[in-house]
Amino acid sequence: MRKSIFFRVIFCLFIIIQVHGINTLAQMPQRPVNQPRILGWTDDSHYLIQMLDQDKNLVIRSVDIRTGKGVVVPPEKSGRELLSESLPRGETLGTYDAVSPDMQSAVILKDNDLFYFKKDETELKRLTNDNIPEVNMRFSPEGSKIAYTKNKDLFVFDLVNKKEIRLTYDATDRIYNGYSSWVYMEEILDRPSRYAAFWWAPDGNRIAYLRTDETEVPVFTLTRLDEPDGVHGILEVVPYPKAGDPNPKVKMGIADVATTKTTWVKTDNDVDQYVAWPFWTPDSKKLAVQVINREQNEMKIILADASTGHFKEIYSETQKAWLDFYKDIYVMKNGTGFIVLSVRNGWENLYYYGWDNRLIAQLTNLNFRVSSLDRVDEDVRIVYFTATGTESTDSHCYRVGLDGKNLLQVTSGSGTHSVSISPRGTWFIDTWSSISSPGAIVAIDRRGKLFKEIHKFEQLVFDSARHSRAEMVKILTSDGLFNMPAIITYPLNFDETRKYPVIFRIYGGPDSKNVHNRWPVNSPSWDSQNGIITFTVDHRGSGHFGKRGLDYLHRCLGKWEILDYIDAVKWLRTKAYVDETRMGITGGSYGGYMTCMALTKGADYWTHGVAGSSVTDWRLYDDIYTERYMDTPRDNPDGYIESSALTYAKNLKGKLYMTHGDLDDNVHMQNSIYLISRLQDEGKSFQFMLYPGNRHGITGLKGMHSRMEANNFWLKNFFGKE
Repeated sequence: MRKSIFFRVIFCLFIIIQVHGINTLAQMPQRPVNQPRILGWTDDSHYLIQMLDQDKNLVIRSVDIRTGKGVVVPPEKSGRELLSESLPRGETLGTYDAVSPDMQSAVILKDNDLFYFKKDETELKRLTNDNIPEVNMRFSPEGSKIAYTKNKDLFVFDLVNKKEIRLTYDATDRIYNGYSSWVYMEEILDRPSRYAAFWWAPDGNRIAYLRTDETEVPVFTLTRLDEPDGVHGILEVVPYPKAGDPNPKVKMGIADVATTKTTWVKTDNDVDQYVAWPFWTPDSKKLAVQVINREQNEMKIILADASTGHFKEIYSETQKAWLDFYKDIYVMKNGTGFIVLSVRNGWENLYYYGWDNRLIAQLTNLNFRVSSLDRVDEDVRIVYFTATGTESTDSHCYRVGLDGKNLLQVTSGSGTHSVSISPRGTWFIDTWSSISSPGAIVAIDRRGKLFKEIHKFEQLVFDSARHSRAEMVKILTSDGLFNMPAIITYPLNFDETRKYPVIFRIYGGPDSKNVHNRWPVNSPSWDSQNGIITFTVDHRGSGHFGKRGLDYLHRCLGKWEILDYIDAVKWLRTKAYVDETRMGITGGSYGGYMTCMALTKGADYWTHGVAGSSVTDWRLYDDIYTERYMDTPRDNPDGYIESSALTYAKNLKGKLYMTHGDLDDNVHMQNSIYLISRLQDEGKSFQFMLYPGNRHGITGLKGMHSRMEANNFWLKNFFGKE
């Protein structure tokens, strides 16, 4: 449950879809399938577009952007696809197998050993033969070595000299080298990295890695009881620091592959802090390391000498409430410094720093969010990035000089703009849409002027029997400080003279936006088909309002989210077509927490809720995520009480249905058990469904069952259907 970044948002949507089977976005007449799609560029004047030909066959054309003339070209396969196709018969390239930077070779995990394959060769070559699984394989930048972890120690295989090199020797069940602890993987290093905690130097001669000691971290025990292997119970014992618990002790090492010697970055290992996300200088001689204090409101970036471990501070930042690691820092290839996307002035902006702690240029000074750094052209000294613009629900392409001058908004018009930039930045192809229009594909010149429309997406004639009408609205909070964006989606055959039930479909965590101004691409939802209004709204701490809004959540999770959602309920109640006696809410993970809080703390406003994999008391969740927002239970005891659904269990008067996987190793089922116990003690009626063998998100056949039961809950309680 990390702070909002791309991968967490996707996972949360996955949870909602798995548990409830319904899309949270508005449903409008959708684009027909096989519409044109921009695939990239062949050179600075020719773009690739996938489209239907006259015979309705899907083809790829290379088109001259000036003349519009094009020719059909063969589908271009990725290097990974071509490499996979060249494997010997019967062999496949798995998701976690490693591919070299030049896409000409791969290292494959097979039968718990590593095998090497080079394109155009006829067989795999065995690298290891010890039956101990190697994991987290990563090629060196030049492709001559492969690093991996085995039994939680760090190894390298020299592909040129055909030998395995062991870099560390002291791993145990609680000490790891280059292998991440669960809490670092979940909250700091990101799930896609799996448990990798090492980073190659650009020259491939050194590796930076985390040494993690979890000796003092309390463990949490899960018991497998599902068939076929759980007859007598199988224990899973995992170090899991909950709020206020001792943390893993972590330090950064720099291993020299040739000598196998590790040089330790000389941070104070007795200080309770987080160390992660290093990045190398282009010459591989120095390593920058991000260090954040336990309170997570101060960050320093230190620059360590790879030979000695001595360091100096090159960047610092302090926030009133909290900050997070910067995971997309761009290192200038010319050696002058790095570009960081920082929230130091209250909004995400771009800053260009030298290695000597000197601000070379503030590239942007916007009062809205820079979402991503997309490209840096060092030769012409231009930076391309994506930002929301003045409407937080929009997304636009921008360009600025490396001196912070000549800022240009490339795209224009309300909506979400996805841009493909030509190799030299001469042209931009913008595929855009908004909630009211399926949009178009347009060509824009380097001055930001519209050059031509390449394709206009057809907007189908609205048919109330087949299409759901959706609209974006703004709802002012009762304190008058924030205008919350929301999408309301009306059911099929909507009739304003009737009364309809509503389901809030939310996630609700800090910095997690759900409302975007874009054309929906899914078919009418289950809600819409069954006479239910779908409602999605983003509160003050969702990220739409920068740190000004986010900081309200500090030390009081659940308070402002529910108060803002209550304002949304009050707004809905003013609509003649809304039935306030059928006001539902649902979500998973943090959305499950929001649902439990809505049915208890907000019991006067919501009547029904389906909560999946819910946090119910922040004492029970991991310390990195929880303390980022709440501080420790010792420092903020009242905040923890007021943020717990257990505190308000006595208020429950609506119908609450909860689900949880018994092997959830993220939000432990303990959360649901605690709330169940409190509700029982209060004599409250509720429903609970356990999903054996499932973790954080119900999948497979049990996922199908979960969706069916959730849908049945709404039908029964909203319409009296069994």
